[in-house]
Amino acid sequence: MTNPWVAVRPGEDPTALARTVSRAHETFLERPSGTDSSVRSVVLESWRRSRTMGVDPDRAADDAMDAVSLERYRTEHPMSLIRPVVRKLLVEDAADTGLLVAITDASGRLLWVEGDTVAKDRAHAMNFAEGTDWSESRMGTNAPGTALAVDHCVQIFAAEHFARPVQDWSCSAAPVHDPLTGRILGAIDITGGPRVAVPEVLQLVRATVAAAESELRLRLLESPRLETAGPRLEVLGTPRPTLVRGAERIPLSGRHAEMLLLLQAHPEGLGADHLAVLLDENDLDSVTVRAEMSRLRKVFGADGLASRPYRLVGTLTSDVEDVRAALDRGDVDTALRLYTGTVLPSSDAPGIEEIRDELRVRMQAALLRCGDPVLLARWTASVHGRDDARAMEAYLHTLDPASALHAQVEARLRLLGA
Repeated sequence: MTNPWVAVRPGEDPTALARTVSRAHETFLERPSGTDSSVRSVVLESWRRSRTMGVDPDRAADDAMDAVSLERYRTEHPMSLIRPVVRKLLVEDAADTGLLVAITDASGRLLWVEGDTVAKDRAHAMNFAEGTDWSESRMGTNAPGTALAVDHCVQIFAAEHFARPVQDWSCSAAPVHDPLTGRILGAIDITGGPRVAVPEVLQLVRATVAAAESELRLRLLESPRLETAGPRLEVLGTPRPTLVRGAERIPLSGRHAEMLLLLQAHPEGLGADHLAVLLDENDLDSVTVRAEMSRLRKVFGADGLASRPYRLVGTLTSDVEDVRAALDRGDVDTALRLYTGTVLPSSDAPGIEEIRDELRVRMQAALLRCGDPVLLARWTASVHGRDDARAMEAYLHTLDPASALHAQVEARLRLLGA
C-alpha cells in the first residue's frame, strides 16, 4: 500500500513530479473542484483547509515575535528540554548540507532554526526564521504546520506548499507529544531541497521524535511538571481562541473552544447527545461530538478530560470566569477592563450564545447599577457597548445638558432608536 505521508517515492523523478504538482496547484487556485488525482489526499485536504482559512498563496510569513519575547518564551517552553537531542541527532550533521532543522511550538511558531548557514540566509527571504508563525492557518500547507494540524508525520514537496514563496523548498516534519499526557507540544522539521522529501528523511525525523520524547519522559519524571499553573481558556473578543498552559499559548479551533467552555460551564458533565444540542441544535450528532472530543484530547491532554459523561478533570480557568468573579465581588471597574469583547464572537452554538448573552447582560446591569460616568463612557465607546441604548441613556443623564458631549450622546441615541 502506498504511504500517503511520503512525498517522493522510490524510483520517482523529482523534476517531473515537481512539474505535475505545480500544474495541479495552479489548477486548484483557479478551480478548486478541478484538481486531478495526482495530488496526495493529505495535501489536497490541506490546500482546502488553507483556502477556507483565507491563506494568501502569495504571502510570506510575517507574524514574528520580538527577540526579547521569543527568548523568554522558548526558554520556558517544554520543547527546550529536547533541543540538545535534536542538535545531537540532526543539527550537528547539517552544516554545509543545504539543510535546516526547525523546532516549533504546538501552534507552529518556529522556536529554533539551525543548520546550514547559506540555507538559513536563503530561508530568511520567505521569513522561515525563529519567532515566525508557520501554522497551517497562517502559511497554508507546509510540513510543520500540516503535521501539527493532522497530528501525524508528513512530507511536503515543492509546489505542494500552498504559498508560492515556499515552493522552492521541501520539508519533512513530525509532531512531538508530551509522553505523560499525550498532548502535542510542538514539531521537529527538516527543510531543504527535493532530497528532503524521500522516505529515509521522514524515517530520520520520526526516529528523532522518538528519542526526544524518551528524553522528555525522563526529564519530566525526574523533575516537577513544567506547568505549575492549570490550563486557562481565552475566548473574549478574539477570532482565535487560545489555551494557555504554562509558557505555551495553543491556538484552538472554534469547535474545541466551544466544547471546553461548555464543559467548564457544566462541571457535572455532559453526555454526547446533550453536548451536541448545545453545540448545534439541528445538524450535529453524538458520533461527530465523540470524534471531536477525541481530537480535543490530543490538544488538551487525555488526562484532563473524562468520559461518560464528558467532564473536565482538574481546574480550567478562563477570561469569562475572571469577569464573572469581578462582577460577583462588585468590582465593576476590573470587570469592564477584563471584558475585552463578547464570548467567542464568531460562534453560533446555542450553548455559547447563552453564555455570551448572560455575561453581557450581567456586565450591562452592573454598569447601570453603579452609574459611574467614567465606566459608562468607556462601555458606550467600546465596540461591544456602543449599541447599548440603555447604557447610553444612563450615560446621558450624567452629563451637563448644555455640553457638546450631551448633544453627541443624544444624537447617538436617536440613531439607535431610543
